[in-house]
Amino acid sequence: MGKMLRVSFLVVIDAILINFAFYSALLLRFDGNIPPNFMSGFIQLTPTFTGVFLIGFFAFGLYNRLWEYASIGELTSVVASITVAMVVNAGVFFFASTGTAYLLPRSVLIIAWILTMILIGGSRLSWRIFRDFTFRHKSNNSNLKAKPILIYGAGDAGAILAKELRSHYYGDSTLVGFIDDDTKKKNLKLLSYPILGDRTQLQEIVEKYRIEEIILAMPSEQRDNIREIVDACQQTSAKVKILPGMYDLIEGNVTVNQIREVNIEDLLGRDPIKVDLEGISDYLANKVILVTGAGGSIGSELCRQIIQFNPKKLLLLDNCENNVYEIEMELRNDYATDIDASCLVPIVKDVRDWQAIKGAFQQYTPDVVFHAAAHKHVPLMEANPEEAIKNNVMGTYHVAKAAHQFGSKRFVLVSTDKAVNPTSVMGASKRVAEMVIQHLDKQSETSFVAVRFGNVLGSRGSVVPLFKKQIAAGGPVTVTDDKMIRYFMTIPEAVQLIIQAGAMAKGGEIFVLDMGDPVKIIDLAKTMIKLSGFGPYKDIDIVITGMRPGEKLYEELLSAEEGVNATFHKRIFVAKPNGLNVRLIEDTMKNIDNLSLPRSHDDTIALLQAFIPSFRRNGETSSTIQCSTEIEESLKQYNDNKDYIRSGGQ
Repeated sequence: MGKMLRVSFLVVIDAILINFAFYSALLLRFDGNIPPNFMSGFIQLTPTFTGVFLIGFFAFGLYNRLWEYASIGELTSVVASITVAMVVNAGVFFFASTGTAYLLPRSVLIIAWILTMILIGGSRLSWRIFRDFTFRHKSNNSNLKAKPILIYGAGDAGAILAKELRSHYYGDSTLVGFIDDDTKKKNLKLLSYPILGDRTQLQEIVEKYRIEEIILAMPSEQRDNIREIVDACQQTSAKVKILPGMYDLIEGNVTVNQIREVNIEDLLGRDPIKVDLEGISDYLANKVILVTGAGGSIGSELCRQIIQFNPKKLLLLDNCENNVYEIEMELRNDYATDIDASCLVPIVKDVRDWQAIKGAFQQYTPDVVFHAAAHKHVPLMEANPEEAIKNNVMGTYHVAKAAHQFGSKRFVLVSTDKAVNPTSVMGASKRVAEMVIQHLDKQSETSFVAVRFGNVLGSRGSVVPLFKKQIAAGGPVTVTDDKMIRYFMTIPEAVQLIIQAGAMAKGGEIFVLDMGDPVKIIDLAKTMIKLSGFGPYKDIDIVITGMRPGEKLYEELLSAEEGVNATFHKRIFVAKPNGLNVRLIEDTMKNIDNLSLPRSHDDTIALLQAFIPSFRRNGETSSTIQCSTEIEESLKQYNDNKDYIRSGGQ
């Protein structure tokens, strides 16, 4: 039906209903026997009354609404328009009447006002009621394969989701009801659907109603509680999905029909980190920014986020030409309308080549440096320890030295929790790199800082992509030890921390993220298998393979000597500086300048042990830190430090 035809139809219907309301009011007033003089007054006033009402309906937009979606807002407009029109008509009524000879009884106006609201409002809601009834009838009868669905969360988001399912997915799904942990809601109804119980009754409800899918509709819930709820849902046979965050819904970034699978990121034991965007923009906007390792997991995300702050130039440095090409093309495609063509500068250089790094700094003189280039694979560096020294120590020194010589304002080293009490060559080399920049910070106008965090979900070579491949291949999923635990964060979170640390840098700090609770790797494996729709040890087996060279059962974010101090960001701490062996650092820097580096396994280990006397490669001694008692003590120390800071201590 065309818009003009639709409006004309509604106007005619409304005119009929308005006249019917006034005539019915007269009938009610006189018990069905209307006196001739009042009938004459009705006929005289009806055209004016009708015109006033129709003008009011147009003024309040009653003919510009989709009444099949009528709700409280539409009914409010109906009441308001009828009330305003009736007030105007009352004025017309008293003006047209002379003395005490009223054309209609005054009480008729009140009765007609009530009847008009009932008739006009009822006509508008009738289509909504008819539509809902028709859809539900189709849902119950048209498709026997419709999935029985349960919504977890009987709040605002749950109501939005229920409306969406009822309106658009009646042929594919059948909403059975809600579940909510608020016991006050039990046995109540939301949008005519029952609230069946709480978490303790979840298994029973799923079995009773043969639920195939549970949708979590709690966008503002804390992450730790979400993880517990997902665990409870996964104990049932139903598939689990999740509704996007409420802020995303409000801002229009996503729609309700983008209900998605539960991701590992949803199960982190903390809320996502938030950054001070205003403070960040001050030191990145209109500056020359260098990112080393720009094609890696962390480096490429750094580039994606930095470009949004409108740098003068963004230097993409990596030793792999394919990596540089891919991130450059991605940024040019995604930000073609927002950046100048000359903003992005691809640089294929190796941080181990001093002359190449020096030349890049001399040509572009970056204001801020994010050093993400590194060898990070623990077992590979155990087999090739001298390469870890070349890339992680010598490479860091070259970039840091160039930043000092060419006047960069800030230098941010991307470090790792494996640098704390290291048992691997990779971790020890990153700790030496931290020491080098801490030493340079004392001699330079450049502010040198490091950022230390745990495992990054989805980064190349990390456990999550490995598990995904193993699950896709039908298993088994391999876990090195059933006691192994790790701290996790997402790639965007890691990069936000790095950028935030650059904004907070004063010089010499090692920033540490409050990463929440550690996760057992075997539990992560079980969760990923369940999220993929399989059963652990049933459909997909889990095999314990034994610890690899250089691995620890747990990682730490700071050593006992470092402790932590607070920063203005409640989720970021800064490790207290401890003593540096200045002579050893300076001798090592001279050796790097003279290209005198360890060339054998033994020489490399000797160098690392000179910097870190406690460093012992995994398996060298029986005292390697693997026992449950030491794990508990380390975690207690870390959590005690966090609690101390949160309580206001320093």
